[in-house]
Amino acid sequence: MVLLQPDPFLNELTSMFERSTEKGSVWVTLKRSSMKCKATRKKMETAGETIEYRCLVRATDGKKTISTTISARDYQKFQASYATVLKAHMNALKKRERKKKTAEPEKKQASSKKSEPLKKPAAPPASKASASQ
Repeated sequence: MVLLQPDPFLNELTSMFERSTEKGSVWVTLKRSSMKCKATRKKMETAGETIEYRCLVRATDGKKTISTTISARDYQKFQASYATVLKAHMNALKKRERKKKTAEPEKKQASSKKSEPLKKPAAPPASKASASQ
C-alpha cells in the first residue's frame, strides 16, 4: 500500500477510474485513524495528551492499492476535489429502468369517489355433507 499526499492521491485515483472504465471496479474507503498503534494511544491517553485523528482514505482496483491521510482542517478542500473526480467518472453507471404508469380512466374515477365500507364475503358451507343434502 502506497501512502501518498492528497493531490497525487487524487491524480492516481483519476487514472484508476480511467483504467477501469470498460471493465472492473474501484473501491474507495474512508476511515478515522490516529496513525498510531494501540499501545502508543494508551500511553498518550494516560499522559493526558490529545490524540489527533485523521481521515485515512484508501482506494484499490484489485491490482493496486493507494492511500492518503487527511487532517481535519484540510478535509473540506479534499472533499470538494474528491467529489469533482467522482462526478467526472460516474458515466459508466447503468441507467435506472423506470416503469411506465398507465392508469385507466375508470380507476381514476373510482379512486376519487368516497370509499364504501367493504362487505365480507359469504361464509362457505359448514361441511360437504350438509351441503349435499
